[in-house]
Amino acid sequence: MFVVDLTFDCYQDTTLEQAEQAINRLVNALRFNGQIMGEEFPTVLKDGFFITRVMCPTEDAMHPLNNSPFVKHSIEKLHNAGLLAPKVKVIGQDIHSNGADCCTEPSSYILYTTYVHTCSPLYCGDDFLPVPLFRIPAIANGDYKTLIKWQEDWQACDQIQINGATRCEFPALEEISSTKSDLYRRGKDITKRISFLTKKPVYYYLYRVGGVDKASELERKCPSCNGDWKLDEPWFGLFDFRCEPCGLVSNVSWDFQ
Repeated sequence: MFVVDLTFDCYQDTTLEQAEQAINRLVNALRFNGQIMGEEFPTVLKDGFFITRVMCPTEDAMHPLNNSPFVKHSIEKLHNAGLLAPKVKVIGQDIHSNGADCCTEPSSYILYTTYVHTCSPLYCGDDFLPVPLFRIPAIANGDYKTLIKWQEDWQACDQIQINGATRCEFPALEEISSTKSDLYRRGKDITKRISFLTKKPVYYYLYRVGGVDKASELERKCPSCNGDWKLDEPWFGLFDFRCEPCGLVSNVSWDFQ
């Protein structure tokens, strides 16, 4: 990912409240369009202009051709607050974050995330790198808000079950590991939508922990169709199971890795 500064010049008198609301509106629009990542976007007022630092999945993520209708609308709204469209300055590539998928025609996609990830939750099925969301057709209402909200909820459940020691641990684990959970239903609806738009298979990752022993784990059947889904070799060294008809991938329980 790339560290980018957005500089907002004032062309007329404005108030801090008006400027803050206009900048936040644009930042949210960019986030729901997958052009910026994360949830914290520090903004400073310096010498009469505002600077917001963001993380972008690619160097060209802020190009106007990637803008959604909501982003374009939010840029227009900046003028009502006395601000010009932001100047974009790429500071450089973040050495701690993931790269981005560069495949022009991925053969498939994987919906996958964890509580430590800030990148796109959609991965390329060829190189297992996160796919910038603006490179696929908009999912609903011109952007990817439904997908990003799903990711936030999945990560929240993952954080709770990793922390443990609360009554919320097992309900949270159920959400990310069961085919009967609301989070699963929402996620599968998203994978079906992406598959319809891209004409490519999209797999949904089912988290797996617990179990009796490794031997019984290796004999697990697909929880959706009860079919065989064990792979001869783990896919990307992570997914031990893949069910083509159900569009599911999973792992041998983390307790026996």
